[in-house]
Amino acid sequence: MILLVDVGNSNIVFGFSDGKEIINTFRFKSLTDITTDEYYLVIKAMLDKYEVDDVIISSVVPVITSALKKLFVKYLKKDPIIIGPGIKTGIELKCDDPKTVGADMICDCAGAMKYFNEAIIIDLGTATKYIYAKNNKFLGCSISPGVSISMKALVNNAALLPQFELITPKRVLSTNTINCLQSGVLYGASSQVDGMIDKILNELGNKDIKIIATGGLSKVIIPLCSHDIKMVDNLTLYGLLEIYYKNK
Repeated sequence: MILLVDVGNSNIVFGFSDGKEIINTFRFKSLTDITTDEYYLVIKAMLDKYEVDDVIISSVVPVITSALKKLFVKYLKKDPIIIGPGIKTGIELKCDDPKTVGADMICDCAGAMKYFNEAIIIDLGTATKYIYAKNNKFLGCSISPGVSISMKALVNNAALLPQFELITPKRVLSTNTINCLQSGVLYGASSQVDGMIDKILNELGNKDIKIIATGGLSKVIIPLCSHDIKMVDNLTLYGLLEIYYKNK
């Protein structure tokens, strides 16, 4: 079994692959203040379910990368592949400074380019990323605060606003505070996605580019959008799997 690890600022997603498909995933909070041994206790029950042959990690949180690497070496006797300099990704980074492109975005491109020659990838995570890729090239990106970050900033900076769940209200205009907040965050996010797609397509001069979405909040936001957007579960993990085979 190949263990695919996507370390984000909010969550770590672990995916177990039989080499072709991802057969199970587990999601844990990203913790930066615990030791390697404590991390092992957090994920031990998950690791006990499968026999791990290899590990590959995509991470945007260096301190967690270090902890997980030590964990896999110590407890599984596996030295993981970590996306970074010297790793073959199959994606050419056409940008000012390739070192600044996040491993998650590279994996998104690798996953998307397996199925499409050209795509706009919308990754709805801690940050909302709009990535343009074509012919195995990363050609540009736009990044905005993610939905959860915007929601927390709003509540934390307004004394009278309550915490609320991200559940889509029936109407855009609501008559109670919770529904008003849900409407503003969710319908507002979907409008941003639609608007950014329009601007990107206009800038590229091509209205026929495939648009795909991934990330933890895609199932909430994308159904509210007016564009035809294909949702791809675990796109980052599938990209990791593609990169894994390029390095074995």
